Amino acid sequence: MTGAADAVDVRDVVVRYGDTTAVDRVRLVASRGRILALLGHNGAGKTSLLQVCEGFRKPDAGSAKILGLDPVTDHDELMPRIGIMLQSGGVYPWATAGEILDLFAGFAAHPLDTGMLLDRLGLRAVAGTRFRRMSGGERQRLALAVALVGRPELVFLDEPTAGMDTEARHTTWRLIEELRADGVSVLLTTHLLDEAERLADDVVIMNAGRIAATGTPAELTAAAGMDLLSVRAEPGLSLPSRADILVAEPAPGEYEITGPLDTAAVAGVLGWFAAAGARVTAVNSRRRTLEDVYLALTGTKEHVHR
Repeated sequence: MTGAADAVDVRDVVVRYGDTTAVDRVRLVASRGRILALLGHNGAGKTSLLQVCEGFRKPDAGSAKILGLDPVTDHDELMPRIGIMLQSGGVYPWATAGEILDLFAGFAAHPLDTGMLLDRLGLRAVAGTRFRRMSGGERQRLALAVALVGRPELVFLDEPTAGMDTEARHTTWRLIEELRADGVSVLLTTHLLDEAERLADDVVIMNAGRIAATGTPAELTAAAGMDLLSVRAEPGLSLPSRADILVAEPAPGEYEITGPLDTAAVAGVLGWFAAAGARVTAVNSRRRTLEDVYLALTGTKEHVHR
């Protein structure tokens, strides 16, 4: 899609509720055919920003373009080109899963085959079940099916695997990856950091209404460096340390160095062993994960499935 506008182009958006600024001059770009994970704790401003992107709220300042269109003034033109996951309560509770999906398929000019979606998302067995009697995980899978049935160019997925078991979660991940392979753009919000690290091409972390960090998962974790270096050498060495890099010997000859360990710091630490005349027999490191980066930026622990 050469020359096409970015999927999402948000510039200096501000959202206020009275004296509270929920979104504070946020800039965000999501490229076509990529998965962007928008992360942040509850109250960070994600929902307000998504409402602007989806055209349900006009920003108090700044602008947003979705697929090159204004989501408010061009709302009717934009809606057939995007998919939005409905949250609980967004459909008639007495309708069945099959009826709900058929209804939304009827709104689309060229819908996907609803039977295929029911099968892919493991919903065939509950196609005749009323929405009110579906489990939380089944409702989430139906919400995903509703978001995809119209063949969107851009899909907004809000906590897409919440309440799902492991098998359903992995099925959903594969489907989202297939969307990207087909050129569909995805803006994903999730509290599951392993989900973000697995799926996202790009990550944006929000905190207190502002963007705290952006980059690919690899860029964010590489910038954070390593936080644990294990070195095996002779026991009882007298090694220096710094205020930010600490050396401990929890077992004879087993040294643990903790701190912000970028390449230069690791080289310096190994230099301490060389200066002490030590014979180093093993070196192991643990690189920081997206969870480590998130915690450092927000101070809030999210859920990670092990």
